[in-house]
Amino acid sequence: MKKDAIRQLKDHFDKISRQLPEEDVEFWFARDLMKPLGYSRWENFKIVVGKAAESCKTAGVDPNDHFRDVTKMVRIGSKTERPIEDFMLTRYACYLVAQNGDPRKENIAFAQSYFAVQTRKQELIEERMKLQTRMNVREKLRESEKTLSQNIYDRGVDEVGFGRIRSAGDAALFGGNTTQIMKAKYGIIQTRPLADFLPALTIAAKNLATEMTNYNVLQEDLQGESSITSEHIQNNEGVRDMLGQRGIKPEDLPPEEDIKKSERKVKAERKKLEKESGKLPER
Repeated sequence: MKKDAIRQLKDHFDKISRQLPEEDVEFWFARDLMKPLGYSRWENFKIVVGKAAESCKTAGVDPNDHFRDVTKMVRIGSKTERPIEDFMLTRYACYLVAQNGDPRKENIAFAQSYFAVQTRKQELIEERMKLQTRMNVREKLRESEKTLSQNIYDRGVDEVGFGRIRSAGDAALFGGNTTQIMKAKYGIIQTRPLADFLPALTIAAKNLATEMTNYNVLQEDLQGESSITSEHIQNNEGVRDMLGQRGIKPEDLPPEEDIKKSERKVKAERKKLEKESGKLPER
């Protein structure tokens, strides 16, 4: 998402925030958030709000402190009004709504960071969005590799064989640098996954190659470690060539913070957010 788009969304989210009279609690109406988050139908967005309230309860937090159903009167004619349902949402509730939204929507990705960052400075929101993106692509790679491991197990390749296939793919992606060489270069202990320290671009590249391998293993009904290894090498070489056309060499990109540390940071951030966003007063 471009900086101008982030600034425009930030300004809009700031504008639609509300403050309870005589209460130090900031809140947003769900209907005000619906369209900025990329939803056109209230029925669909209401489901997302419901999931967010449920996740709040699962986390051991009373949803009534952060989610409040209300009835609002809206004008439908010069002298006519009708009631509509809505929700008051604290900052914590809005964060949970964003977490339960469609991650493919750019506005959802923005909202996840906007509500997580207390100061709401644009540069901090942008930094938080980069962190969230990296965590999201790392999770996608975990899922892709799990699927590949399951697919090739049915084709005569055990867990040890899967490790060899993945290492062969790494060597192809990193221009001949094996997984062990890249770990040594980055100062990573051998027991930790290389992907936990890679930048988002490289993780996404590994995921693309893995998804291609998954697809062709099924489409071409590949059997045995040798043929699947060859397929995985070709896909990683193809992804490397594509990056090379843009002047990018994966082995030259610097490592980033341990993804586990980032995940712990986000978990602590959520607990802090729940406390600092305040609670809606009793009815």
